[in-house]
Amino acid sequence: MDLHAAFSDSYASARIQFLEAAASAGMDLNSYMHPFKGRSGETLAMDVALDGAPDAECLFIVSSACHGVEGFCGSGVQVFAARDAEWRAKARDAGVAVLYIHALNPHGFSHLRRTTHENVDLNRNFQDFSQPLPVNTAYRELHDLLLPAQWPPSADNEAAIAAYIAANGVERYQSAVSQGQLEFSDGMFFGGTEPTWSNRTLRHVLQTYGRRARRVAWMDVHTGLGPCGIGERIFACRDDATALERARAWWGGAGATPVTSIYDGSSNSAHLTGLMWCAVYEECPQAEYTGIAMEYGTLPILDMIAALRADHWLYLHPEAPRPLQAAIHRQVMDAFYVDTDAWRAQIVVQARQAMFQAVDGLRSA
Repeated sequence: MDLHAAFSDSYASARIQFLEAAASAGMDLNSYMHPFKGRSGETLAMDVALDGAPDAECLFIVSSACHGVEGFCGSGVQVFAARDAEWRAKARDAGVAVLYIHALNPHGFSHLRRTTHENVDLNRNFQDFSQPLPVNTAYRELHDLLLPAQWPPSADNEAAIAAYIAANGVERYQSAVSQGQLEFSDGMFFGGTEPTWSNRTLRHVLQTYGRRARRVAWMDVHTGLGPCGIGERIFACRDDATALERARAWWGGAGATPVTSIYDGSSNSAHLTGLMWCAVYEECPQAEYTGIAMEYGTLPILDMIAALRADHWLYLHPEAPRPLQAAIHRQVMDAFYVDTDAWRAQIVVQARQAMFQAVDGLRSA
């Protein structure tokens, strides 16, 4: 397939591309309709396509748009894979069924937001809400600075943010902002007060397609962290030494493509809670699970956080002038999707490599 053609410039186009590619390949399709409409009034859905036997012992999940706007990258990976005859033959010959979950968070994908329609970061939402929840005291200190009354921020506001970074370092700033918080429903990286629509729907998908597998692997596609165009393979399981060893054996490429971890500090990501992929343990308890988040770099971390600050400010100020709205939407897109063929080529090559590695790993387990 033409590389450029696999990627789309809107959620509506990406959804059509995915459904057509999956249907042309003869995959089993199912759609879970979102209760709201998209940015242009289009239907929103979490679309699921199974390529392989429903009772396969080995299941490989490839998902996109956990963080809405990051779906422009992940959808392209999925569309390309659905039309990649060599890849499909590789999985089929190994007896591995591939489950594509397109647009985990279709609302954010369509509206160019990272969050769900509840303003929730889906990858902080898989908490046990019946128990006391973690408290992010560092975010509490920054909340008002991150989302000031006016935008662009005043010179005083920017100076205060710079002073915090100077005193605490960029890594501490990133961690305070991004690790997730459950106190400010209008704030950044909010984990929610209950399971979101995407959370509940994903759990149903895992129950439907994953309960018969003995081994499950998962590659969830993300963007935003790390050097531009480089796909960091981030360990996406519980803090389990055996699972980490297995993930590094599968995806590490003998050191060429290292698997990092939020648990040992080797990842560009902060240490997070409420992680989405932990749902596998609950919904597919019979399966041995191994997963990674494939995190592709775009902009430097401070530019990415600045784009998210702008996006959340706009969420709180929908009355903002249209030129400012357009500028913020452009800023968010640039933070999570690099619109060049060179970047897209890097994305597909690395995703394809990781997918082949996953099949080899599942087959060897």
